[in-house]
Amino acid sequence: MSKGFTTCLWFDGEVEAAAAYYVSVFKDGRIGRTAHYTDAVPDRAGEVLTVEFEVNGQKFVGLNGGPEFRFSEAISFQIHCDDQAEADRYYDTLVGDGGEESACGWVKDRFGVSWQVIPPGVIDLVTDADPGRAARATAAMLTMKRLDAAELRRAADAA
Repeated sequence: MSKGFTTCLWFDGEVEAAAAYYVSVFKDGRIGRTAHYTDAVPDRAGEVLTVEFEVNGQKFVGLNGGPEFRFSEAISFQIHCDDQAEADRYYDTLVGDGGEESACGWVKDRFGVSWQVIPPGVIDLVTDADPGRAARATAAMLTMKRLDAAELRRAADAA
């Protein structure tokens, strides 16, 4: 019996491109099995049905399900980064080539999947045991699109 979860992402004909994209964005990515529609679905027979892939130790299966469902911000993936440079790289990569910025470190990639790009220390700042520090950091965060950990620390420390 396998442990853990596999996240299934529903695409409309873009599953191969999406899997290749995510494997290129994240370290240690790999593409696994690809399955095709069979004659059981005659109008789609031979088309790619699913692509298994793994990035950052997280297992995914991409499904070419069709146009019925779209991604929304109700589900997002958090990327906890080792430093600001890594956060900036992920942010720029995910926004680039058709993605879009949102607020507070959230971005949507070109496939419509939402991500939260989190530099180190940000969560600690906005949940600081000192309510004043947490409030100042949170107020600063709410003005940002791309999170800047150094700026959030300065805001938290301002009295």
